[in-house]
Amino acid sequence: MSAWTITNLTYVVLVIVTAIPLLLAIVRRVPLHPGGASFEESTTFSEEGKVRLRQHYSRMAGTLGFWKKQAAIYRRLHYYTLCWTIPSSVAIPFLIQAITIDPASRWLATIVSGFTAVLLAFHRALKVDANYKAFRQGESDFYDTYRRLLDRPASFGKTEAEQIDAYFDAVENLRKYIRNAEIDNLPSVEQVKEQLQTEKILRTPRE
Repeated sequence: MSAWTITNLTYVVLVIVTAIPLLLAIVRRVPLHPGGASFEESTTFSEEGKVRLRQHYSRMAGTLGFWKKQAAIYRRLHYYTLCWTIPSSVAIPFLIQAITIDPASRWLATIVSGFTAVLLAFHRALKVDANYKAFRQGESDFYDTYRRLLDRPASFGKTEAEQIDAYFDAVENLRKYIRNAEIDNLPSVEQVKEQLQTEKILRTPRE
């Protein structure tokens, strides 16, 4: 087994191993951590108001879990892409110059350049940056609104009914905003193909 073959195998193994955090983010369930006292401990709201708020939060739990999980996935995908594309982009010209008669040397240059092109194409087509910001911002804005109702309920209205209704409206508008951002950031098959062609994924390195 030549040194080039060993390098190929090492590269592939590292690509797989470093993808484990990303895969875990995809398959694992993300727990929610609101932190601090909740509506149950609030002395501001009546028992009826607390029931409405608890029920509302229980209905939001699934959405919050989805936002948090998506933010974690896109965050790890972003850093995974950066960690591989930056050094690979620097190394590719040197790898092309180092190609020998050993076929494994050409394969290494092809694998590195191809994998880099795939990562860049999907990073752009999937709009990783925009999706991470949207889901992270949605989660953060919800908990800011949640805490404001607990700490400064008067900022939502004068009576308890007004405060709770205004809170529900704020959360509903936030959900609409994140849903629209998610839809706008969905890539099409044509966009992915265009990105792959732009990155010239099928082109083999020239000597």
